[in-house]
Amino acid sequence: MKNFRTYELAKEFYKACQGLKLSSIAKDQFDRALLSIPLNLSEGAAKPTERDRKKFYFTALGSLREVQTLLTLFGTEKL
Repeated sequence: MKNFRTYELAKEFYKACQGLKLSSIAKDQFDRALLSIPLNLSEGAAKPTERDRKKFYFTALGSLREVQTLLTLFGTEKL
């Protein structure tokens, strides 16, 4: 996807978060939410209407907030 800066940043963020040590309680949820960000951005970009795209973009934003919360709760927010 050319010229989709948010998607590129989401991929960089995903890679930067790989290897973070989190509590086993949070690790699975963190990994799923983290992966959801670029996946929803890419799926949204493929949708034909603005309304459909926004749905996926807002889901990606929700996943980002979830990741941020987990990083805050478990004291690893250094990104």
